[in-house]
Amino acid sequence: MRRSRSNEARQTYKHHRNHDNSAKKTQKSNETPPDIQFHEDIRLLVYRPRGLVNRATVNKIIIVIGELEATLKEPFNRFSDTVAADAVDLNFEYIIRVSLYRRLFYGKRPPIKSAILATDSTLVHYGRLHALLTQGSSIKVRVFQDRKEAAQWLGVPIERLSAEATGRQPS
Repeated sequence: MRRSRSNEARQTYKHHRNHDNSAKKTQKSNETPPDIQFHEDIRLLVYRPRGLVNRATVNKIIIVIGELEATLKEPFNRFSDTVAADAVDLNFEYIIRVSLYRRLFYGKRPPIKSAILATDSTLVHYGRLHALLTQGSSIKVRVFQDRKEAAQWLGVPIERLSAEATGRQPS
């Protein structure tokens, strides 16, 4: 069983590596999608998916995280605010592949925290699965239903996690 999961992680790694290369060719290096922000002063990546959360949206954030990890010298935490997501088109197999890929890609780097704010039961379950599969790695994942608790765990002001702080209103 361990061997097949390892092979799945390698296949996912190859898939995302190929996407990384094609994304770099088509996207200017300083452009970030409107649902992603990086707060350099507090070392925090904020991701706010809107509408449908599917493989394409997850692949997009994985590419951005990978590019930042490759270019930045210091580790950074992550905050995913999924409250404005109104539909989910993912499955457990895909979440397993992504989680194993992130473990493999992040490797032995310094510990980071990834807080997922979720109120949708499906996203809560997928977030918990991701947290379970990254246990024992440098990636510490927790799922929250309360923004204030997520801010406390990340050690950042709650205002930095609110949509209003970004100037973008939820859809």
